[in-house]
Amino acid sequence: MSTIEPIRYAGTESPGALPSGRRTYVGRLVRLVRSLASRIGSLLERRRSRLVLLEMTDDQLKDIGISRCDAHREGLRAFWD
Repeated sequence: MSTIEPIRYAGTESPGALPSGRRTYVGRLVRLVRSLASRIGSLLERRRSRLVLLEMTDDQLKDIGISRCDAHREGLRAFWD
């Protein structure tokens, strides 16, 4: 009695692998989601940085060369701006 050979699909590495067209679609979708997550992360980080400016003392602002008025103006900007 011979061993059973696994069924191989044309163009795929393993029986459970996605077809080539679907694989590229899923890859693009994954890259898009990662890109959006990265963009949202950078927007949130920008917002956090602006809020920190609002909490700084006058001496801290002077150390980084920003006036209280500039810090207030920057801190109130929208996160996407």
